[in-house]
Amino acid sequence: MSLWEYANPRKFMATTAPLVPVVSILAGLCLAAGLVWGFFFTPDDFRQGSTVKIIYLHVPAAMMAINAWAMMLVASLIWLVRRHHVSALAAKAAAPVGMTFTMIALATGALWGQPMWGSWWEWDPRLTAFLVLFLFYLGYQALWAAIEDPDSAADLTSVLCLVGSVFAVISRYALLFWNQGLHQGASLSMDAEENVSDVFWLPLVVSIAGFVLLFVALVLYRTRTEIRARRLQALEARERMA
Repeated sequence: MSLWEYANPRKFMATTAPLVPVVSILAGLCLAAGLVWGFFFTPDDFRQGSTVKIIYLHVPAAMMAINAWAMMLVASLIWLVRRHHVSALAAKAAAPVGMTFTMIALATGALWGQPMWGSWWEWDPRLTAFLVLFLFYLGYQALWAAIEDPDSAADLTSVLCLVGSVFAVISRYALLFWNQGLHQGASLSMDAEENVSDVFWLPLVVSIAGFVLLFVALVLYRTRTEIRARRLQALEARERMA
């Protein structure tokens, strides 16, 4: 069986129909477990106090904001190379979800930064790149809405996605590109010395799993909706021509 078989809208719809409720339930369970565990059953940090618990929202949202754009990039490249409509619709479906995660990351970052830095916002390299990424999310969706022909819209938004990927990379690796910056290092790292302690790490991993599953569920749901909308548009076009 070839992976490209799922680029067929009918095959995609049949395969994902039973997956959406299962992934949605798993996402709800992981989110509930991770957030309740993290906010109510972990101690305050010796330096940051109770503010550290924002980590259970901020870190997963920030990770998914970047990874959502990465998924859009892959889907856009598939569209440009293979011209599979499901990939273009999947990228379109992921954009509002990724933008929402970016908004959550920016908002919780401000709530976290104010008591730590004494300011709601600083032009830190990573924060600035994240703000620009949010603007790219807005521009991506605006471009889809502004162009009537869906194939032309998919072409132009795919190019925009390629350009915006630069800022997704900067958001992820800003601390490596610039030595200075207020933003702390990675909470999860291959380097054990940079990781948060286990008492915070375990519920954080569960929360991240919940955000990942939530993203998958929402993208599947929205992609299925986009396919139905495309079918409806095709039927309406046929009726006008008849």
